[in-house]
Amino acid sequence: MGELRLGILLWSQGTDWKRFAAAAQRCEQLGYSHLWTWDHLYAIFGDPHQAIFEGYTALAGLAGVTESVRLGLLVGANTFRNPGLVAKSITTIDHISGGRAVCGLGGAWMELEHAAHGIDFGTGFGQRLDWLDESVAVIRDLLDGREVTYASDRYRFTELSEHPLPLQEHLPIMIGGSGEKKTLRTVAKYADMWNTMGEVEVVARKVAVLEEHCVAIGRDIGRIEKTISCKVTIRDTEHDARRVLDDLMAANRTPRARYDNPTFWVGSPEQIAEKMVALRALGFDTFISEMPAPYDVETLERWIGEVKPMVERG
Repeated sequence: MGELRLGILLWSQGTDWKRFAAAAQRCEQLGYSHLWTWDHLYAIFGDPHQAIFEGYTALAGLAGVTESVRLGLLVGANTFRNPGLVAKSITTIDHISGGRAVCGLGGAWMELEHAAHGIDFGTGFGQRLDWLDESVAVIRDLLDGREVTYASDRYRFTELSEHPLPLQEHLPIMIGGSGEKKTLRTVAKYADMWNTMGEVEVVARKVAVLEEHCVAIGRDIGRIEKTISCKVTIRDTEHDARRVLDDLMAANRTPRARYDNPTFWVGSPEQIAEKMVALRALGFDTFISEMPAPYDVETLERWIGEVKPMVERG
């Protein structure tokens, strides 16, 4: 097993900038490896018309109030922006942060925000994943200093190049999603990091499919950092943790039916550690917990302070 790394995704809905930035700073003080936020234009839990911050400008702001933690979107909505603009934006954030940026990308899924903002949602998820595959190839070339001339039904670039280049010699690309035919093929081709979620049996199948795609293109799956998303709430008992989560989700105007699913890990430190140990056996050494506003400091402290040592001991 590799080094155990923990990251936090701060929900950018239902908050203000002061609390959002303070939570990011606390994550860094506690020793988290990386910090993420969403890329949505409408809130995705509860009332979609709650306050929510835009992704890239939020990352740039966090780059200015942190010093060491890695920064990325989990994940950037490919439909929102031209790939050339994505490369320029993440490069700018890499410079602001002193070389801490990760380029997170995904196919996008929320039709409501696209319709409201007049953004092309495509004919279906399959087409959006085709767009993602094209886009990631272009972004990788630009971040690596290659000139791009390319034309398709979706994109057109003429002698496009990136100046300045990122501070990082190889700015990592994170791809989120688990679609077996298209997303995982794109992961195999381009990703430095892959993000998925789900129970052990489901995740094990996704790893096996990703391995097949890697073999088909001649890439070592070990070169891809496998990351798991979850939503952790920790207290001494599961009952107490559930009560805290209920309060957090009420603050986000979200009924229980919307968060009664296996991606929410609710319980004692021992219960959370058990889930993590099972996933580490599949090669997942990086865990990213989503944190709803107003941000549960006790969970932040106990996940890295109590649970992480348990998992490291196995």
